[in-house]
Amino acid sequence: MGLTYKDSGVDIEAGYESVKKMSKSVKSTFNKQVLDNFGSFGGLFQPDLSKYEEPVLVSGTDGVGTKLLLAIELDMHTTIGIDLVAMCVNDVICLGAKPLFMLDYVALHKVDPELVATIVEGIAEGCRQSGCALIGGETAEMRDVYRKGDYDLAGFVVGIVDKKKAITGETIKEGDAVLMLPSSGVHSNGYSLARKVADLITDESERRTFKQELLIPTKIYVKQVMELINKYQIDGIANNTGGGLYENVARVLSGQYNAVIDFNSWERLPVFNRLQELGQISNKEMLNTFNMGVGMVLVVKESVSKEILKKQPDIKKIGTITKGTGVVVINGI
Repeated sequence: MGLTYKDSGVDIEAGYESVKKMSKSVKSTFNKQVLDNFGSFGGLFQPDLSKYEEPVLVSGTDGVGTKLLLAIELDMHTTIGIDLVAMCVNDVICLGAKPLFMLDYVALHKVDPELVATIVEGIAEGCRQSGCALIGGETAEMRDVYRKGDYDLAGFVVGIVDKKKAITGETIKEGDAVLMLPSSGVHSNGYSLARKVADLITDESERRTFKQELLIPTKIYVKQVMELINKYQIDGIANNTGGGLYENVARVLSGQYNAVIDFNSWERLPVFNRLQELGQISNKEMLNTFNMGVGMVLVVKESVSKEILKKQPDIKKIGTITKGTGVVVINGI
């Protein structure tokens, strides 16, 4: 009898079982715009364009970086899918776009139906929080690429915005206020450094507890940001991910304005203080690597800022727009 695909390391039946186990989670994200053809070669989505004069599609794709290694090490896989969704949808809302649908890609050393179902349930939960439909995906078993126990995730999201309402930063002016929406923790950036620092903890129980804290999922800002967009003029939005405030806020500035931020205007979460203390990391390095408690940044007119701060006390003013050259200046470090 000749060789089979299973002999080479790929178990097709395990893949079929994974699809069965994830189907309920996936379908829980469907809405009236999804044409249910689960298991087909592509996902069908019929967008309601009646509210848009000039609809523009906005796309984004991302992964969760080496945070995956913590999930694998601790055998905790329930929330890593939320991180995946957050990394994608938090980007497209920066343009003012409402997320419509998402696709996921799960690649593993070996398909474990229970593991895949757990991961996908996390992705589905992230989609439910985002009002976003999970309409398709791919599960790939590649034993020659990934080591035993390893897996990787990637996601792709499509959103929609009316062309005249797209938030591009073009309306940012001198005197505008810089606001922050707090993060839930480290989110999904800087984990190559965070893991290295965590491993400096000598007590095994303390080290595991700290690593569990590092697995707190990335906050999804879709609902909060879309509500703000619907109520106020928002001139710029930055998702504070890799590169920190220096790089991400600069992405919404033109070459004639700076964002001047006060480092002492918000309270850092304890996890960042612990990382900095353990690793003896400078303030500038921390700000270049981590979100430091600032999950999203909004740029609005000062009058709008006062209205928002009255109604949403979790949002803080952390800076001001000045004339400049398109850079971020952080004072107090």
